[in-house]
Amino acid sequence: MSEIASIGQLRMSFLRVALFVVPAVLFLGIASGVVANSGYANGWFAALAKPRLMPPAWVFPVAWTSLYILIGLALAMIVAARRAVGRGVAIGLFCAQFALNLAWSPLFFAAHQIAAAFFVILLMIALTIATLLAFARIRRRAALLMLPYLGWLCFAAWLNHAIDILNPDANAIARPMASTQIAL
Repeated sequence: MSEIASIGQLRMSFLRVALFVVPAVLFLGIASGVVANSGYANGWFAALAKPRLMPPAWVFPVAWTSLYILIGLALAMIVAARRAVGRGVAIGLFCAQFALNLAWSPLFFAAHQIAAAFFVILLMIALTIATLLAFARIRRRAALLMLPYLGWLCFAAWLNHAIDILNPDANAIARPMASTQIAL
């Protein structure tokens, strides 16, 4: 039986996929930041010198929530595009760049590896460009939804690099002293 799905059926299929994919992307993205203690509440990060163009603290959760929703919708469009040529590659590229996204916060905020985090974000940008191009071959709108994310990643890479330059001794900043005394 080879019937063509109606527009309504296609929309419902996308909606079912989106109702799972978007919250999953949002949850994983937020969880990565929470686990890494990312943001201005992190004592180590608060002690670092920051570039003048550093946004205020409230911008980051608003930006990342919005971006995770957008890229979740983009991924849902591709997942819902059953039988599309290149779909598996596009999903694989998305997963690779998203895995790097999830690794960046722990690397930067928890491990204090600013230079390594910069190289991770550069690789993330390259994979995001590849993802965007793969998405464009399947659903142009999915690629367009990835553009704000790519722009933010470029800005974040600049911030990462600027913080690295401004803080050559970042590994020594705000490190808790190890105690050798036994509490009685």
